[in-house]
Amino acid sequence: MQLLKAFRGSIIASIVVLALVGYFSGSLTLVLTALVLAILEVSLSFDNAVVNAKYLKKMTPLWQKLFLTVGILIAVFGMRLVFPIVIVAVTADLGFAQVINLALNDGQAYGEELEAAKPSIYAFGGTFLMMIFLDWVFGEKDVRWLRPIEAVFEKVGRFGQLSVLVAGLLILVGASVTEQSDSRTVLFSGLVGLLTYLAVSGLDSFFDDKLEDEGDEAVRVVHTGPGVAVQTAGKAGLSTFLYLEVLDASFSFDGVIGAFAISTNVLVIAAGLGIGAIFVRSMTVYLVREGTLAQYRYLEHGAHWAIGGLALILFLELAVHVPEAVTGLIGVTLIIASLISSVAVNRREAAQGVTGGTDDSDDDELVTTSERGA
Repeated sequence: MQLLKAFRGSIIASIVVLALVGYFSGSLTLVLTALVLAILEVSLSFDNAVVNAKYLKKMTPLWQKLFLTVGILIAVFGMRLVFPIVIVAVTADLGFAQVINLALNDGQAYGEELEAAKPSIYAFGGTFLMMIFLDWVFGEKDVRWLRPIEAVFEKVGRFGQLSVLVAGLLILVGASVTEQSDSRTVLFSGLVGLLTYLAVSGLDSFFDDKLEDEGDEAVRVVHTGPGVAVQTAGKAGLSTFLYLEVLDASFSFDGVIGAFAISTNVLVIAAGLGIGAIFVRSMTVYLVREGTLAQYRYLEHGAHWAIGGLALILFLELAVHVPEAVTGLIGVTLIIASLISSVAVNRREAAQGVTGGTDDSDDDELVTTSERGA
């Protein structure tokens, strides 16, 4: 019942969108195409939903509502429809109106222009996602899933700013393996992706720290009205909101480009990917409300390893083509594996009468991801 309630809005929206596609196109084939694209988007972005849930649970109710309302509009129309048009306009040196005309009247040519923009898109998205993975895998974790591997990464991660160094090296390698005419584009876009991550995550960390420091002030606000802590909470919500939107954009790039291998109809692509984006939001809400990250302790680990895999694939795409099926299967496989591992350890602890459990790799007390927050 809870599952149906969480996805009811997505199901209704999907039916409406598919009905509109069928009504205006008069083609059952295009309806099925939109449905296939929606499934593709969900399979590519399930790990996105898990990471979104991690950050959404620490946002205030107001910012949660904004993320699930304004955020979904940005995700569906901004990232899946408008942003690719902007990318083509910039990289192809065309006017915005020209690109819109191209998208609506010559989907094949528009897809080719978007394909030509791959170096900048993949360098930006790959760098941003890789930084998310590296900062996580190099950081200290109370719970480890792939214990020997994650323990080694944590030890190596004690070297300061290692994630920035690795990401910088990947940008240089990406620029060297791509065509010479695209090398500067890869370098520039990768650097923009790196700076974007550092700026947004830096703001998020800054306001998180301020909220902790101003805990006493937050108590006084209850009696005296709005104060510094409330303002800080609002700014923290904004920085997290921006972080999640850029994260969503990085996840959507490969889906948008890969969609043209299925259809060249831009509106059908937007409809299918939009439906997928709505379902990803519903999955995020479900994970938060059901406390899934706490119940399945390794789920966040699987999501971050999937993000690392996707980031690596985006860099590989600069030199060779990686089928969309491979991209989707890597993420889904890692998520399912982490879920199975979580269920297995929960059953083992239940059989042993353990309520909290400990990480086998050390004697630290087990703290689930959701209890730790971001």
